[in-house]
Amino acid sequence: MRRRIETARRDPLTGLWTRAPFEQRARKSLSQQCQRAVLVLDLNRFKEINDTLGHAAGDAVIRATGQRLGLWAEEHAGISGRLGGDEFAVVIPGYGIDKLRSDLVMLTGWLDQPVLFEGRSIEVHTSIGAAYHRAGTDLSTLLRRADEQMYKAKQRGGGWRITHRLTVQETSTVNGRRAGRRGTTGEAT
Repeated sequence: MRRRIETARRDPLTGLWTRAPFEQRARKSLSQQCQRAVLVLDLNRFKEINDTLGHAAGDAVIRATGQRLGLWAEEHAGISGRLGGDEFAVVIPGYGIDKLRSDLVMLTGWLDQPVLFEGRSIEVHTSIGAAYHRAGTDLSTLLRRADEQMYKAKQRGGGWRITHRLTVQETSTVNGRRAGRRGTTGEAT
């Protein structure tokens, strides 16, 4: 029974935690006294992969990305999850801004490796946003700030961005999410 429950809490394509169990573990991790960084990742031009190469190719890219991310997070004593679609999140211990920058360079290089599918090499590019945890900052604020930075990285073609500003909302929201993101209604402002 426990194994079935565990399996149900994992994303079948990547093996990563699904949103609810990821958030539960992330909150527990953030409640500890050491510094943490929250990352939000998104695949660039993923719709184009699905539209031109088919959904099986898209699944192969998501599977490879999830597996790479899961291994990276595990090596960094972190927690990783697939939030849905081509969105992922990670919570890792934060050992200073320089270490985080170094980790993000390594992670980007690791994730942006081509994925082989049916003899074809598919280019993969990610955008990553990071937010540092400070005492009293909740997970949803950290995910939102990391998401804002990810979106800025995506707008400039990919890579990563880090924020230290957790109190000032940088972009408008609809239903608690950055305007223009999936799951929002209305126009972005």
